[in-house]
Amino acid sequence: MLIGGNKEKVIANMKSAAERGDLNCKVETDDPVLSEEEREMLIRHYLENYKTFRYRFCNICARALTDTATRYLNRKTRIEGLENLKKIHGGAIVTSNHFSPLDNTAVRKAMNRGGYRRLFMVSQETNLAMKGWIGFLMNHEDIIPLVKNPDYLRKYFGPMIRERLKQGHAILIYPEQEMWFHYRKPRPPKRGAYYYAAVNQVPVISCFVEIRDLPGKENEEFHKTRYVMHILKPIYPDPEKNAQENSREMMQKDYQQKVAAYEQAYGKKLTYDFEADDIAGWISPKEG
Repeated sequence: MLIGGNKEKVIANMKSAAERGDLNCKVETDDPVLSEEEREMLIRHYLENYKTFRYRFCNICARALTDTATRYLNRKTRIEGLENLKKIHGGAIVTSNHFSPLDNTAVRKAMNRGGYRRLFMVSQETNLAMKGWIGFLMNHEDIIPLVKNPDYLRKYFGPMIRERLKQGHAILIYPEQEMWFHYRKPRPPKRGAYYYAAVNQVPVISCFVEIRDLPGKENEEFHKTRYVMHILKPIYPDPEKNAQENSREMMQKDYQQKVAAYEQAYGKKLTYDFEADDIAGWISPKEG
């Protein structure tokens, strides 16, 4: 299932970004563009409402919708490496490659199979401005909004992360930051996810989603695809090292694991030279 319209411009943006080595930049063309005032209003509204009875009721509804969508969308998804979750008990940070608005459902299925009833997800605050059923889920599902404001990070974001981890939940943080649509390759991570794992002394559950093409068209631009979710070795902070040292080492180890998983899954060395096959299922103009 694909979300959104024509992806020609998005793919052109990815190609251009890969060629200049800017692998964490925004490439989507339809994301909400908000002023600083609108961003502040969105997060203020979220903070005022997320502990109310109405929010809790909507959260139950949103989780039910997400669980149903997860089962439907991942009925062909295969999970490998579940044994890597056996020794993990309690809160954890989950990292995965980010290539679709729906790729979190594959992560959710894997975490459910591993014993986590709920998966919280860090999401940019601009996603709270989305409309329709996606907007409803963004505002009421198990979302932790991210605002790049030091005061917000200290007063709200950090404590929300800590609280959910203490409750024993898994929290998905995309270290690649921006979504690159159907991009097969793992991109170099940013340090935030690993910092919060290190500060809270919890493991990182390292994941990589392989995308396999299927016969038949999803639409005129893409073939159908299915996922193979690879749960890799968990990464633990060293109690003898500080958060900065741990976060850097955990980040590098996670990236190395994802690169190795990519190379094994696709049978080729990772480079960031752009080619049509980098976009899973894409019917490039050369194919007709």
